[in-house]
Amino acid sequence: MKTKADIGLIGLAVMGENLVLNMERNGYTVAVFNRTVEKVDKFINGRGKDKNFIGARSIEEFIASLERPRKVMMLVKAGKPVDDFIELLLPHLEEGDIIIDGGNSHFPDSIRRTRYLESKGLLFVGTGVSGGEEGALLGPSIMPGGSTNAWPHVKEIFQAISAKGEDGTPCCDWVGDDGAGHFVKMVHNGIEYGDMQLISEAYNLMKNLLGMNADEMHAIFKEWNEGDLDSYLIEITRDILGYRDEDGEPLVEKILDTAGQKGTGKWTGIEALNLGIPLTLIGESVFARCLSALKEERVEASKVLSGPVPSFHGDKSIFIDEIKKALYASKIVSYAQGYTLLREAAKEYGWQLNYGNIAMLWRGGCIIRSVFLGKIKEAYDQNQDLPNLLLDPFFREKVKAAQEGWRKVVATAIVNGIPVPAFATALNYFDGYRSERLPANMLQAQRDYFGAHTYERTDKPRGEFFHTNWTGRGGDTSSSTYIV
Repeated sequence: MKTKADIGLIGLAVMGENLVLNMERNGYTVAVFNRTVEKVDKFINGRGKDKNFIGARSIEEFIASLERPRKVMMLVKAGKPVDDFIELLLPHLEEGDIIIDGGNSHFPDSIRRTRYLESKGLLFVGTGVSGGEEGALLGPSIMPGGSTNAWPHVKEIFQAISAKGEDGTPCCDWVGDDGAGHFVKMVHNGIEYGDMQLISEAYNLMKNLLGMNADEMHAIFKEWNEGDLDSYLIEITRDILGYRDEDGEPLVEKILDTAGQKGTGKWTGIEALNLGIPLTLIGESVFARCLSALKEERVEASKVLSGPVPSFHGDKSIFIDEIKKALYASKIVSYAQGYTLLREAAKEYGWQLNYGNIAMLWRGGCIIRSVFLGKIKEAYDQNQDLPNLLLDPFFREKVKAAQEGWRKVVATAIVNGIPVPAFATALNYFDGYRSERLPANMLQAQRDYFGAHTYERTDKPRGEFFHTNWTGRGGDTSSSTYIV
């Protein structure tokens, strides 16, 4: 075994432990450290036994075991723990050494950390890692950003351990400066929220409107996973519906209907609001989780608030196909919104994002991997300046073909009192985006009436603003015009 490690990792929890096993399997010697030192001993004597690992019992010992430039990767809880470890490492590092944050950090923190470490002569990489426990072990999607000069030093390792596309291309490439990597991971997670909510709504319609059992739904999701909807999340939904508890009953039906979240979907929604991007589907998916968390309150509300009793009288097989169309069309909207946010963020933060390449980073290893992503790559290869995926010929035709079924699903769900917030908001976004004229003229008139906020006119050039004395009691003074 080499006396010096190619890379070191701090944080031997589930992701960290599996990632270093991945690195070692790909030919790298890895130094490992954990604040709870017993975890290091347990790993070295357990899953890491007789492998190319160097266990360290102190920061000093850990840093001394690394080849230069030292590459220190952290997989610790986002926020203050990352900053605390950076401060612990700084006295022991030298100019040109690299600190890598592979956790789910918020992108503004990665922007700040890049500048801070570069000011001290060090390099920083803030990288998204997606794929969960299995992805970390077998090959995750990796989305690195930060100090551009760090990339040549970590590229070989990152691309070796990442998932690979069907053509063998690594699902890892440099995303952009400072916080770009963690921003792309944040949007990935937001899209993940949307996909999961859409699938859950499809399941709910099958179960509570069509009266299907777990075996019937398992067969449908198995079929869907062999077509346009082929994806990791459809695949695991198939498996979940086929899994039985000890008594032979479907385990999924015994799971309490309260969804947790770690905050990345919320971050995506907040940033969309900050940048003025209508990220409605991902936002609604976050709120759906929040509503699910009100379990006790919902139980009490169900006793006093009434609605229609779900009753379906049509052709079940036709409606299942319409649910499939609604799911596919809504999924297109989710990605369209996510990519619109990426485009606006690139302008705001000065990043040079390659949108087609980002789709390729997600095609293997990660939670939202699907055949769908290849079509996004093609769309941006044809037009790097594409303002919205809905305008791409392929996606435009797919939505056109799905639209009738999509509308029937949303309408039927509403008539039967079954909540479909993600399906419905996706359709509303589509209808709003394709509308030449929206009722915002009334909204703007109201703003001018009560606050003299001014308005533009259809018969005047854009950029000219007007104020009306609507009551005859006001003056001609108007508020300054601004757009948030």
